[in-house]
Amino acid sequence: MGEIRIKYFFSWKNGRAVFELDLDKKTLALKTKPLIGLPPWTNLDYYQCPNCPLHVAQVSHCPAAISLIPIIKNFNEVDSQDIMEVEVIISGRRIIQQASARRSISSIMGLLFAASGCPHTRHLRPMIRFHLPLANENETIMRAISMYLLAQYFKYNNGGEPDLKLAGLKKIYQEMQIVNMTMAERLQSKDGTASSINAMILLDMYAKAIPSAIEGTLEDLRYLFKSYIDLH
Repeated sequence: MGEIRIKYFFSWKNGRAVFELDLDKKTLALKTKPLIGLPPWTNLDYYQCPNCPLHVAQVSHCPAAISLIPIIKNFNEVDSQDIMEVEVIISGRRIIQQASARRSISSIMGLLFAASGCPHTRHLRPMIRFHLPLANENETIMRAISMYLLAQYFKYNNGGEPDLKLAGLKKIYQEMQIVNMTMAERLQSKDGTASSINAMILLDMYAKAIPSAIEGTLEDLRYLFKSYIDLH
């Protein structure tokens, strides 16, 4: 089969929701059925991100907003502090964890964003292939930087100049901060639930953490790589 399937099961005190995400194995794009009657808040020019390269003449609706429609529908009555049990099945592995609704929803929201077709999230697609549900801040930093450096290795082997100072990664996540906060405004304007808005804000906190780590706190991890640094 030419697809990757990721299943998310959410259970909380007042409900349950199931998501089956099918991704193209090569492009890692989200496979979706054509949607009819998209809500107005998904229109491209409705709270369009100031850094969005898309134009209404070619693209009528925001791909990232479209990807969030199931989230808004399923978690409309969920409070941010509700405790959820989240079960994720991916690559034959089952992961079960309890977390706040905000953190639980942000996990699948980040996955949907990366696979949605938004031009600013396309760089995150390698992390979809090795998706880590409910990753914390340090895990997110490690995964993002490792992904970027592997990309630089391939770029170097292709004759390009590798970016070992991570300037490009910093720029990617600075652009993501704009996307995240504009999407939060989009959701808030349509009376989106606090759980979805706060999940988006949590994603933005992680997006802010990566440029911050590049600027200084990465040194805190140097000791972990001593054996590699000393390798001759």
